[in-house]
Amino acid sequence: MTEYGRGPGSEPWHPDDPLYGDGGWGGQQAAQQAQQSYGGQPQYHPQQPQQQYGDWGTGEQHGYGDQSYPQYDEYGQQYAPQQPQHQQHQAPQQHQQPQYDQNGWPTGSYPQDPYAGGPQDPYAQQPAPYGGEQSDYYGAPEAYPPPEPPGRRQPEPEREPEPGTDWDPGPDQGEHAFFAGGDDEDGRDGEPDDRRGRGERRGGGDRRGGGKEKKRRSGLACLVVVAVFGGGLAGVSYFGYQFYQDRFGSAPDFAGSGNGEQVTVTIPKGSGGYAIGQVLKKMGVVKSVDAFVAAQAANPDGKNIQDGVYTLQKEMSAASAVELMLSPKSRDNLIIAEGKRNAAVYELIDARLEVEKGTTAEVAETRWKTLGLPDWAVNHPNVKDPLEGFLFPSSYAVAKGQKPEDVLRQMVARATEKYESLDFETKAKSLGLEGPWELVTVASLVQAEGKTHDDFRKMSEVIYNRLKPTNTETNQKLQFDSTFNYLLGQSEIDISESEINSNPDPYNTYTNKGLPPGPIGNPGDDALQAALKPTRDGWMYFVATDGMDKTEFAKTIAEHQRLVDKFNASRGN
Repeated sequence: MTEYGRGPGSEPWHPDDPLYGDGGWGGQQAAQQAQQSYGGQPQYHPQQPQQQYGDWGTGEQHGYGDQSYPQYDEYGQQYAPQQPQHQQHQAPQQHQQPQYDQNGWPTGSYPQDPYAGGPQDPYAQQPAPYGGEQSDYYGAPEAYPPPEPPGRRQPEPEREPEPGTDWDPGPDQGEHAFFAGGDDEDGRDGEPDDRRGRGERRGGGDRRGGGKEKKRRSGLACLVVVAVFGGGLAGVSYFGYQFYQDRFGSAPDFAGSGNGEQVTVTIPKGSGGYAIGQVLKKMGVVKSVDAFVAAQAANPDGKNIQDGVYTLQKEMSAASAVELMLSPKSRDNLIIAEGKRNAAVYELIDARLEVEKGTTAEVAETRWKTLGLPDWAVNHPNVKDPLEGFLFPSSYAVAKGQKPEDVLRQMVARATEKYESLDFETKAKSLGLEGPWELVTVASLVQAEGKTHDDFRKMSEVIYNRLKPTNTETNQKLQFDSTFNYLLGQSEIDISESEINSNPDPYNTYTNKGLPPGPIGNPGDDALQAALKPTRDGWMYFVATDGMDKTEFAKTIAEHQRLVDKFNASRGN
């Protein structure tokens, strides 16, 4: 077999092949002495089907008898290899220098064909492999085309120029497979050409046929790389700048005390510095939250900023915003005073919301069950206003555009939260009351009858002492003017006994024992605490001796009468 891979078969290399012996145009010295077939001895073989010599599956091939071939050393000199011992030894071979024509083909007689068979050689009857109608083993589909002699070779046709493109890497600038769009399916770009398949070498001239499309793809690949790299660089720069600003740079801030455009800002209850700063930034008052937080921390009174409604200006410096919020001039909250009745609160809400008078009162009367009252504050008989005592005295952020029910719901929630924090449900029973509803009622009476906070605890004791079943001084009647005034929606001091004693309304504590049906106002913190902790001094009576600000207390009816006389003297009666 040969190095060109003719494939398995019974036909040996033919001496007429131009490459036989490399004597045609290979430039190497050819053997001049023909060898005798099969060791120089005629061989006889019986007629039998032709068999294939050699095992092509394993790569082993057996020789034809004792046939030997000329062998050469590394310097091209022929030497006689060691042969097995035979009965007859071959004569020394004679070498003759071959002659060649101008085309490189040998002239004169050819050396004896070593494959020529003897008379008895069955292989001698086989037809020549390259003559006439004989089959050409070079014509196999997978075979490499036979080489042409040097004199018959045709010049390689010139390739058509590739169509022009927008960009050319240059004659000495090879395109990488990534930019040229090469697929490199089998990953053999780094292999030498002689290790690639024949079809790959044969079709190598067409690999750059799609040059325009590949170069277009290479340009797109470059754009993608530039875009990814540029985007990553921009992202790193942005986050690096933000990191520096957050830790080392000053927070963005406006300059001055505003641009003159007023804005109403509502700060929710429980808001801290960051929450307030977020509201102000959203409304355009300050430029950044961090600037406001820093300004609030720098101001000694910064932590005193409360919830509520503030009238500020847009584009204020953080420091000026903090200073203005600490000033009463900026407060625009609805203030509910301690002890104020619901009827007065409804009017204040109407005025703040700029709605028709009576709107809030109507909402309270028709929707009071939907405003968040606790379960223990409903279903009490003869109650004039179920919301009385639940519009907790405080500061509320109320502005035009809000709905009355939203404002009322906010106040009820504040009162409920306060009563729960004081544990009214548990402490009411310890004070001899039926529940937290009565405790709120006691606190409203303390708030209405007390003139100063110092009076509240004594007033609370008076109420609890008169409610006792053992009370024989007033027979469990409170006899408070405040309840009668609530009944009539007034605040009078001079009330005749005939008028009081003739009115049987449940809120008239002169004619009815025990507490009124419900609270008569909205008690504040001091009144609530006094209702929980009355004094234990035995006070039973009290009189506002000046009719306005001073209240004096007594333990017996005789002491009480002296206080009444003092009051009448102050009134000129």
